[in-house]
Amino acid sequence: GKKVLIVYAHQEPKSFNGSLLKIAVEELTKQGCSVTVSDLYAMQFEPRATRNDIVGHLHNSEAFNYGVETWEAYKRGGLSKDLVEEQKKVQEADLLIFQFPLFWFSMPAILKGWMDRVLVQGFAYDLSKAYDGGLLQDKLSLFSFTTGGSQEMYSNEGICGDMHYVLWPMQHGIMHFCGVKVLEPHICYAPENVSEEKRKEMLTAWTQRLKTLWKEEPIDCSPEWYFK
Repeated sequence: GKKVLIVYAHQEPKSFNGSLLKIAVEELTKQGCSVTVSDLYAMQFEPRATRNDIVGHLHNSEAFNYGVETWEAYKRGGLSKDLVEEQKKVQEADLLIFQFPLFWFSMPAILKGWMDRVLVQGFAYDLSKAYDGGLLQDKLSLFSFTTGGSQEMYSNEGICGDMHYVLWPMQHGIMHFCGVKVLEPHICYAPENVSEEKRKEMLTAWTQRLKTLWKEEPIDCSPEWYFK
């Protein structure tokens, strides 16, 4: 069976994001997948990138450089326990699903902190090994999130502009940079502002998509896909 890591960033299990998480865990488990969930709020995951992420001596104690220090610490096995645990989950996963509400055109701080701290140089990328050459090439990723605004608002004509502009830093700047292949995002637009019936339709659509997820082809991770 395939291994799936769901990195989940919502404070309330009874939320719409919580329902999407529950469906993903149930449906993928039913398919015989091994599903692991990193529930960041429940874990009280530390989003700040600090020198606490390095165990033992610093490479340069005179001037702290987080990128250099975590790279050196990774090479010698000196990263903090929580980072090692998350990296192990990533390493074992065939698919990474990120489930969250869109905050300010981006992911919540706790999830961005996960990206900042877990995807360190040496583990996820190297300066000579990025994008198609990134170190996590054997993996798929999928961003599943909810918005406050309607789909019309996230269009070329809408007040928020095309959703592809929002996806670019997350899908291209993080996942593709690390070599991870990217599936089409799953976006539930404004679940708080629609009818109960519409919300049920959204949940059903997610269930249906998950049934054939492994047959999907990744998107063409190029500027053309985002800005054509």
